[in-house]
Amino acid sequence: MWITDRNEPCPRISASREDAKWLAEWTERLAVPRNFWAEHAENRAIGNRLAEAFAGWGYDVHFQGDYRNVVALPRSSVRREALVLVGAHYDSVPRSPGADDNASGVAVLLATARALARTAAPVAFVAFNAEEDGLLGSRDFVERGLHELGVHPLLAHVLEMVGFRSRRYGSQRLPFPWPTRRFDTADFVAIIGSPESRGALDRVMRSSASPRPRCVSLQQWVAMDSVLPSLRRSDHFPFWTKRIPALLWTDTAELRNPNYHRSSDTPDTLDYDFMSEVANLLVTSLRAIITEGVKS
Repeated sequence: MWITDRNEPCPRISASREDAKWLAEWTERLAVPRNFWAEHAENRAIGNRLAEAFAGWGYDVHFQGDYRNVVALPRSSVRREALVLVGAHYDSVPRSPGADDNASGVAVLLATARALARTAAPVAFVAFNAEEDGLLGSRDFVERGLHELGVHPLLAHVLEMVGFRSRRYGSQRLPFPWPTRRFDTADFVAIIGSPESRGALDRVMRSSASPRPRCVSLQQWVAMDSVLPSLRRSDHFPFWTKRIPALLWTDTAELRNPNYHRSSDTPDTLDYDFMSEVANLLVTSLRAIITEGVKS
């Protein structure tokens, strides 16, 4: 396993105010308790809202499987067997508005889809459901949905909590016994790659995106989820089990956010400049696909 800190902490004013405002508005719309089982009506309404947004930007939209994963495929002649996926789960734990977990990831997913709409980018988008109930939606998508939709992803980017940033020293914890002082501040986005996704992780870390969030990458040379079970907890993991290259983008959840899985996980606790920087980095990395081709 190798940890890389790409750059120094980003400046305090670095993101587009318009983009940050757009992300804040979408997070507000999504941040209602919406567990697949406990708040089924709200969950269904959010799924419908996402489908309408994707369709409005020109995507071919499907509700996939028993858990109503929302899948947005490009309408162009892009071959479905050679796509990059971007995913994020849209459900929450019961009784939590889930602003960071995971309205933040879905808002960045939507911003990315809007930025790439009607381009030649071979990119599809999936809003997974029932992540908080054992990754049911993403497991079903990987096991059945890919075949049903005729999609063979070459790479997946999964967004899991990307909205909480703190510049206070001591605000970040790590699940390893060897942290250094430069990781003690919760001002970075962590990007975690499987052994199959080394090239993709390197491409993101070398991106020319500006403004940049501070990025910390964790590259596994061998699978580490048996040692660090927390690596199994989000929708990237079903891809990993099938050896499909996948990157997890995260603010590290409970390792920094005190509102994790609580009723206090509300939109006012998030940093929308940070989310705008993350979205910009992801969009820039995906746009490179248009000129360089899809690579894992």
